Amino acid sequence: MEGLTKSYSRSVPPALREVSFELTEGELLVVVGPSGSGKSTLLRCIAGLEAPDRGSVHIGNRDVTSLPPGARDVAMVFQEHALYPHMTISANIAFPLLARKTPRDEVDSAVREAAAMLDLVGVLDRHPGQLSGGERRRVSLARAVVREPAVFLMDEPLASLDVSLRLKIRTEIKRMHAQLGVATIYVTHDQVEAMTLGHRIVVLKDGAVEQTGTPTDLYDRPANVFVAGFLGRFPINLFDEKAMTLPSGTAILGVRPENTELTQPGAGSVSGHVIEIDRLGSESVVTVQGEAFLARALVGSGEEPETGTEVGLAFAEPAVHAFDPSDRRIG
Repeated sequence: MEGLTKSYSRSVPPALREVSFELTEGELLVVVGPSGSGKSTLLRCIAGLEAPDRGSVHIGNRDVTSLPPGARDVAMVFQEHALYPHMTISANIAFPLLARKTPRDEVDSAVREAAAMLDLVGVLDRHPGQLSGGERRRVSLARAVVREPAVFLMDEPLASLDVSLRLKIRTEIKRMHAQLGVATIYVTHDQVEAMTLGHRIVVLKDGAVEQTGTPTDLYDRPANVFVAGFLGRFPINLFDEKAMTLPSGTAILGVRPENTELTQPGAGSVSGHVIEIDRLGSESVVTVQGEAFLARALVGSGEEPETGTEVGLAFAEPAVHAFDPSDRRIG
């Protein structure tokens, strides 16, 4: 993808603004960002369902920017299952191959292989209405697998599933990708999915790329305040000059709750009162209110102070992120 730009109206900002990145063979790349950041528009431009105003899409050594979807050799999995309710599961999986007029024996073999990979062999004779949500999601994945595309495109495929099913299908997607080795672009607004699935992550905001890198790169060295706040199990703690004395040239310090330690009042960098405790089993999130900040610290179960207690907050130096007045990372 090189310089992809897409606008739907002159009266609103572009949905995509000069988006560029590469996907290597066999890589699982996750595009993550909040609602309205341009994630689905990006996938649709790659698939050929939308035409970019500027920029190009190359797959292998082909410029496919002007090609129709069927000529791009991609398979897309949408948010909704989009299964044919009157067809059996076997027929749903086989449909892309039958549309290509693939020989019947090859179709049957491909359906069996995809069904075995995604644990669907026992339901091939059923109809979509007879399956659970997780099973229907696996059918949509199997229908993409049988096409043997050059690239998989997945547009928030787990968005409609409950937490336990999301975890199960996410594990199956990782296993499927490892087995097939097909380059995959996976779109989500869920940063946990992004961190656990992606070999690399592209962070989008307002149609533009904020940062690209491995999950570790983005977590340990966020390029700006937005990336620092968007990735991580809990919101990052942010402190400005109203909350504490900052190093020269620094406008904001960011420290994640897991790198924030509770101390005696006055012993840390800032002090405040405990206003809330969220117990999560083996650990708890302690929320501290100061005169000019609200921060959280992650502590072990049984280490929580009482609500209303005055505490200090100390930070492990290597885990402190400094940002300049334009919100960009320093160093």
